[in-house]
Amino acid sequence: MQLFQEKIKAACAKKEALFDESLGRYGLRSMLAGAYLTMSTAAGIIAADVIGAETHTVSRLVFTFIFSIGLVYVLFFNGELATSNMLYLTSGAYYKFIPWKKAVTILLYCTLLNLVGAIFLAWLFNQSYSFHHLTDESYLATTVQTKLAKSDWGNFIEGITANMFVNIAIMGYMLLKEESAKIFVVVSAVFMFVFLVNEHLVANFSSFMLAAFSQLKNLEGLELLNVLRQWVVVFFGNWIGGGVFIGLAYAWLNQTKTNHREG
Repeated sequence: MQLFQEKIKAACAKKEALFDESLGRYGLRSMLAGAYLTMSTAAGIIAADVIGAETHTVSRLVFTFIFSIGLVYVLFFNGELATSNMLYLTSGAYYKFIPWKKAVTILLYCTLLNLVGAIFLAWLFNQSYSFHHLTDESYLATTVQTKLAKSDWGNFIEGITANMFVNIAIMGYMLLKEESAKIFVVVSAVFMFVFLVNEHLVANFSSFMLAAFSQLKNLEGLELLNVLRQWVVVFFGNWIGGGVFIGLAYAWLNQTKTNHREG
């Protein structure tokens, strides 16, 4: 069995066992993943406003770098992130390591609890000093309105590309041995998708909830139906990007009978 297959088999077995043993514990792992990304999102937003006060370009660089640390937290502290599970569970179902029905059930449960974690941390941050000083010109306001103004097609395509980057990070973390190399691949891949303003479901949970609980008023597009529309479209885009274009692609590549392997 190739290394990629071994890692996918082990990951699916672990996730299924955790899910079956205790929905509460698996749910908490998922909530923590949403919380970690909300923490890095919140810090990035304030840093973008403070450090990049004079130029939007600097704000974008600052936010992008700080946000990327959130995925490092998720991976090193064993959070359950929906967008990385799209790779693990889709590949695992393809290999028949886990039934498709169970894979979809775990993915949907993880997604919901990622949202719960993001909601809780977003509410907490909005009780803090820094978030009491947000203005309509803040990085949060600009970013959220930009995202919510995109078309379904734009969200879908950018959902695909965003989760391709994220799951390149997951592949690096899964296959590399050196911790420093893992961190570099994770931060660099996440930096790229965030800088491109591509659409990542759990990142959007964080930014939209931070905006929803904030003192900012009249944010264009921040309405329940529009937010749900964006999330649903991005969910399917992310699944294709991470689950199909990366997960299934490498699952198929690693079924070769030769000594050559892709991971």
